[in-house]
Amino acid sequence: MADGDGRIVDVVVIGGGPAGSTVSTLIARQGYRVELFERERFPRFHIGESLIPETYWVLKRLDMLPKMQASHFVRKYSVQFVNASGKLSAPFYFWDNKPHECSQTWQVGRSEFDQMLLENAREHGAIAHEGVRVFDVLFEGDRAVGVTIKEADGKLRDVRAKVVVDASGQAGLIQNRLRLRVWDPVLNKGAIWTYWEGAYRDTGRDEGATMVLQTASRNGWFWYIPLHDNIVSVGVVAPFDYLFKNRGSYEQTYREEVERCAAVRERVSIGRRATGYFATKDYSYRATRVAGDGWVMVGDAWGFLDPLYSSGVFLALKSGELAADAIVEGLESGDTSAAQLGRWGPGFNEGVDRMRRLVCEYYDGFSFGQFVRRRPDLQGTVTDLLIGDLFTDRVDKVWQPMEAMYPSGKAPIPPWNAGAPIDAAPEKANELVLPEGRKP
Repeated sequence: MADGDGRIVDVVVIGGGPAGSTVSTLIARQGYRVELFERERFPRFHIGESLIPETYWVLKRLDMLPKMQASHFVRKYSVQFVNASGKLSAPFYFWDNKPHECSQTWQVGRSEFDQMLLENAREHGAIAHEGVRVFDVLFEGDRAVGVTIKEADGKLRDVRAKVVVDASGQAGLIQNRLRLRVWDPVLNKGAIWTYWEGAYRDTGRDEGATMVLQTASRNGWFWYIPLHDNIVSVGVVAPFDYLFKNRGSYEQTYREEVERCAAVRERVSIGRRATGYFATKDYSYRATRVAGDGWVMVGDAWGFLDPLYSSGVFLALKSGELAADAIVEGLESGDTSAAQLGRWGPGFNEGVDRMRRLVCEYYDGFSFGQFVRRRPDLQGTVTDLLIGDLFTDRVDKVWQPMEAMYPSGKAPIPPWNAGAPIDAAPEKANELVLPEGRKP
């Protein structure tokens, strides 16, 4: 049946995270009726706190920059790497590569940041409902025509729409229904993390730096992200089997990995743990297409890459922006076909492939420090990739020189679509465990 006021809405958005809020904001302010349904009530906990510089341009379009600049979020100017022996790289200062306002970004508390984005969508005209679960997507043939929602009283109600946007995160409503998910053949990782109060943090423009510290076993890495209120997010990422099979509790595994990594151990030794331990089994995946007739997927509902270079929020914002532009154009022309709604997909996939290549090179043991020492002319291009400048073939000049430094016999990195179909999904993929202790 139609929406409660008797009308068919222009766009229904499933999910109120960064992708859903972005697409809602950009469509609603063009005068279209957008209804967003978020199953939780904000603020709600979420991991993924570090923003990369290229988020600036989407935040600018969303009119979010003044709010971010007035916030208490820690400002981030660089990223720094530490190898398994404890040797620090020179910081990659974003400004040195691109002297522009966009080269200063933020370390955010996601509960607060996501709520800011959702409120911003409301301010621009989107109707956002919290605590309302989307029970199903309505199809007529191959075309999505709306959703069925489950309201607080348990009643089911249909909301019909010209376009359905799936921003449901890793739940992947449409992706799972249509069996579009492909697992990455390489990036089968997991993470365990907690939050520390009073742990070591640098000063000056290094205070907000993201640190990537290689584990002692060299098969994984720690993130070290300074947040506001004297809190630091510290997590370990490694192959799924290594972290979760034949190991003890999450706490025991985490403490063992910290003890083995002197650089992390020394940094957290002056602080105290502020929360319980969290774990996520982050199998990387992607959908085989971004859109169909009357529907489109954005953010984690489309795919999840890897936490290594903090690209998650950026890809959510960017996919939301690109999808919104395609939807507005389609509504204006009366064309909500798969071709129109998904016209941004090929270019977006190419950009994600570039970031994926960097991620896989790191896990495969490639030395970026050695690379930029040998090819200092390409350090700026590598930094461009790290800050999220992914959607241009200008950066592709780094790949051939990288391959020239491969050891003899090294196999090429398989493409993402060489992975297993959804029928072969690993057990409990993308499970998030929220154990004892208060949430940050």
